[in-house]
Amino acid sequence: MKALQCLSLASLLMLAACGGGGDSSAPATSTPGNGSSTGNGGNNGGNNGGATVLAPSSTLANRCEKPRAGNSTDKPGTLRNEQDWVRSWIDESYLWYNEVPNTYLAQNYSTAPAYFDVLKTYATTASGKQKDQFHFTYTTAEWEASQSGVEFGYGFLMAYDSLSPPRKAVVAMIEPGSPAALAGLQRGDVLQRVDGVDFVNAGDTASVDTLNAGIFPDQKVSHTLVFSRNGTPISATMTAGDISTTAVQNTKVITTPTGKVGYLTFNTHNYVSERQLIEAMQSFQTAGVSDLVLDVRYNGGGLLDVASELAYMIAGPQQTTGKTFEQTVYNDKTKPDAPVPFHARSIGFAAPNPVQKNIALPYLGLKKVTVLTTAGTCSASEAIINGLRGVDVEVNLIGGTTCGKPYGFYPQPNCGTTYFAINFKGVNAKGFGDYADGIAPTCAASDDYQHALGDPAEGMLALALQYRNNKSCSLPTGKAQLLSQSVESSATAMRLLRPQYREISVR
Repeated sequence: MKALQCLSLASLLMLAACGGGGDSSAPATSTPGNGSSTGNGGNNGGNNGGATVLAPSSTLANRCEKPRAGNSTDKPGTLRNEQDWVRSWIDESYLWYNEVPNTYLAQNYSTAPAYFDVLKTYATTASGKQKDQFHFTYTTAEWEASQSGVEFGYGFLMAYDSLSPPRKAVVAMIEPGSPAALAGLQRGDVLQRVDGVDFVNAGDTASVDTLNAGIFPDQKVSHTLVFSRNGTPISATMTAGDISTTAVQNTKVITTPTGKVGYLTFNTHNYVSERQLIEAMQSFQTAGVSDLVLDVRYNGGGLLDVASELAYMIAGPQQTTGKTFEQTVYNDKTKPDAPVPFHARSIGFAAPNPVQKNIALPYLGLKKVTVLTTAGTCSASEAIINGLRGVDVEVNLIGGTTCGKPYGFYPQPNCGTTYFAINFKGVNAKGFGDYADGIAPTCAASDDYQHALGDPAEGMLALALQYRNNKSCSLPTGKAQLLSQSVESSATAMRLLRPQYREISVR
C-alpha cells in the first residue's frame, strides 16, 4: 500500500510520481540491549553510548542481500548486513545521532529502509512540529536520474488542501512537452475523477487504490484524469513516462515605470539547472535589468553549490568576494568542512549539455532582490535567502512562510538504495541558521492559480512589483477584489504533491 501511504501521510509528491522507499508503519520497539553487536549479522540496534558497540560503516558497506546484476560495487551479504550498515552510518554521520532512541532493533524490520525510517530524532521545534521531517530513501537509480532532470510521471505539479474527503487538488505547473501539456491541461485545473473514481469524495480502499494508481503511476500504462476548468470538465488520457524537467522557466524582462525587472521561475537545484540559470542571468545582464523577482514558490531545494552560484549571480563580486555563503555545522564526530563560498565560477556539473567548468559567471550586482515563496520553498532555496541576507543584500519575501529546512544531506547509496539523513545544519556569514519553523514573508500572499506563472497580473508577482515601488503589502482596491476571487486564503493555503528529494540541500 505504498501509494496509499502517499495519499494519506506524505505531503510532498511531484510529477505524479510516488517514492520514498521504506516502511511508513509505526516503529516497532524492543527492550534495549537484546543481542550483541558484531557488525557482521549481529544486533546493531543500540544508540551511541549504550551497551552496543557499532562496527564502522565502512566495513559493512555494499554487502547486499540481493546484489544488483552487473553492479561491481555490490557484494553478497544479508539483510542484517544492510541494516547494520544503516545503524552504523546513522551513528557516525546523523546530525542528532545522540537523540536516536535505543529501542529499535534491526530484527523487527523487514528491510533496511524500514529500519532506517525509525532511526532519527523525535524531538520537536518551538512550534511543535517534528525537528526532523526530512528522513527518507529513494532507489539509487531514481535519485541519479532526478539530478539529470529526469522524473517519471505525467509532467505536472499539483497542490492540494486535503488528501482526505472532501479532497481538492489543483494543477500548479505544467512541464512543456509533457503528457500533461500534450493533453491540454493548464495551471488552475481542478482534479475531479481518476479512472472513473470520484477523487473528491471516494473513501473506500478499492477506490483509493485506483486513485493512487492513476495519480502516482509507476508504469507506462494509460490513465484518464478528469479536471474542472471554470466549471467545464476537461478529460485527459495520459501515459506516464520519463519527463525531462525544466528547472528554469518563464524567463522574462518586465518593463516598469521605475526600470526593468527580471523574472524567472526556478524549480529545482539540479545538475541541468546550472546552464539554465547562467543563460537566464546573461539575458538579464544584456537587458540591463535593475531588479529581480526570483520565483521559487515550488523549489524544494537541491544542490547547495547551485544555490551559491545563483546567489553570486544576483549579488555580484562587490558584495560577496571573500564572504561565506554557507557554513556547514556537523555533529561532534565529523570533521568540519571549509565554508561554502559564493561561487564566482561555474562548477561544470555532469549534466546533458553541461556548462564548461570554471567559467566566470555573469552577475547583476543587485543590493536587493524579491523572492516569491510558499511552504514549498525549501532547503537550498532558503539557503539563497539566508546566504544573501548574511552579506546584507535586502531580500524581500512575497507569499508564504518557507518550509523551514536549514539542514542538508550527503546522500549515501548502499545496495541500490540512497539514504537521506540530515548530516549538517547551514548558517550564513553572520552565523544565523535558526529557521526550522520557516522564514516569514515580508508580505503575505496566496498562490493565484488563475494566472500563469510570470504573468504580471498573477497575485504574488503583482504584489512583488508593487512592493518594490511603494513598500506596501496591500494591492489597490480593484486588484484586491479580483484576487480575492482567485486565490485561497492563508488559512487554506495548499501544499505541493512531489517527491521528498525535491525538499533537500545536498553537497
